[in-house]
Amino acid sequence: MRTIIAEDSVLLRSGMVKLLEEAGIEALACVGDAEELLAAVDAHPDLDLCLIDIRMPPGYSEEGLQAAIEIRRRRPGVAVLLLSQHVVSRYAAELLGDDAGGVGYLLKDRVADIDEFVVTLRRVADGGTAIDPEVVSQLLSRRENSAAERLSPRENEVLGAMAEGLNNAGIAAKLFITERAVEKHIRAIFTKLDLGQDDHDHRRVRAVLEYLRGSDRRDAAP
Repeated sequence: MRTIIAEDSVLLRSGMVKLLEEAGIEALACVGDAEELLAAVDAHPDLDLCLIDIRMPPGYSEEGLQAAIEIRRRRPGVAVLLLSQHVVSRYAAELLGDDAGGVGYLLKDRVADIDEFVVTLRRVADGGTAIDPEVVSQLLSRRENSAAERLSPRENEVLGAMAEGLNNAGIAAKLFITERAVEKHIRAIFTKLDLGQDDHDHRRVRAVLEYLRGSDRRDAAP
C-alpha cells in the first residue's frame, strides 16, 4: 500500500512515517498543508491512500477536509482517511457524500493503538469505511428527527457498528449477539430506511449515509 501523509506537525508526521514503514506501508510523500497535498497527489499516479489532518495551514479550519473532497473528485480510486483532534460530526457526512467507499474519519488518539490503526488503514484502502466509535457515539446522541428514528434501540446499535466499518461477525462480537440476529436487524434497517433492492454492500453504505445525514441536519440546526 502506498500513502501520502498530510500533517502540519513535524513530530507527528515523522511518527506516522515510522509506524507505516514498520507495518510494510510505503509513504510516498509527507506534506504540511493542503496545497502541498494536492500537488503530491497529482505527482503520484500509483497512490492508494491519503492520510489527512482535518485542520492544516493556513487557516487551521477545514483545509484538510476540503482537500479530501477535491482528491475524491480528481482521483475517485484514491482512499482518504481524515484525522481530527475533536469530533465534528458534519465532517463525516461531508466526506462520505454519495459514494462512501474508501473513506474514513478517526480521532488522532486512535493512532496510539497501532494495530487497530493499521487494520483501519488497510480496510479503507481496500474500499471500506471507518468511522471512529467516538464519532458514532456522538452522532447517536445528537441525532434528532432523522430517518434513523424509525429504528429500534438495537437496530440503532447495529447501524452504529456498521458505521464503524464492522462486518457482520464484528457486529455480533461487539454487541454479544449471533450473526443470524445481526442479519435480521440489518434486513429490518434496510426495510425501515426504504433502501430498495440494491446489492447488499451498497445498501449498507446507504444506511450509514442516512445515519450520518440525520446527524448532520441536527448539527446544522440553529
